Amino acid sequence: MQKSPKIFRLVLILSLTALLTSVALNVLLFIAARHYYLLLNKTTLDPLGWDYYTGNSQPANLTNEATKKVVFFGDSRAENWTFPSEIKGFSPVNRGVSGQTSTQVLGRFEKQVLPLRPQIIIVQVGINDLKAIPLFPDRQTTIIANCKANIQEIVKRSRSLGATVILTTIIPAGEIPLERKPFWSSDIDRAVVEINSYISSLQAPNVIILDSYSLLEQKQKNNYYRDSLHLNDRGYEILNKELTKMLIKLK
Repeated sequence: MQKSPKIFRLVLILSLTALLTSVALNVLLFIAARHYYLLLNKTTLDPLGWDYYTGNSQPANLTNEATKKVVFFGDSRAENWTFPSEIKGFSPVNRGVSGQTSTQVLGRFEKQVLPLRPQIIIVQVGINDLKAIPLFPDRQTTIIANCKANIQEIVKRSRSLGATVILTTIIPAGEIPLERKPFWSSDIDRAVVEINSYISSLQAPNVIILDSYSLLEQKQKNNYYRDSLHLNDRGYEILNKELTKMLIKLK
């Protein structure tokens, strides 16, 4: 029995759709895998991110004793965080490095934070540790323990400078796109909650907790995120409202 032209066209359309969908998914997965490969290669060549900042990257007014020196320290979420412009009396400088784990951030402290002698250090770090959990599920416990230990050491070294630490909880992830789902799992989200609980326990004299997780958890993520891990300007506006209150008290 011969197939009708309509059935033939339907089968052809469905076959082509399936083929194009498969090709598109493979392209997306290739792009995601390539991104991780390039990031790994970059980390191998410059594991601590020395190339990000040089001695010439200090702000001109950093030596002004009339202002308080503020350092953003951590990963890309710290790097992209702009100091609230309406607040005066502070000299902000950024020492965030994209893609870095808490181990890498801690490794930069002596060279990239200590010489600045800041009065205030704002720390945002941890997501790059935890996003490795789906790739190394057997090391989950170690990854979480190391992240806690590194954050604690960053706080300890910051306080040894006499600085006030504004320790931020890990910013929640945004919507996870299809191409990233093979590299993501709910274990990451649970680990973020665990680390944030630990971060909150570190509150102490000269250690202030800015709960960025709670501030953003219930927000419509399409409005406040530019991708799955990074905030847009509106997202940082939410954080800066809380940060401004803290800085005014420290002024």
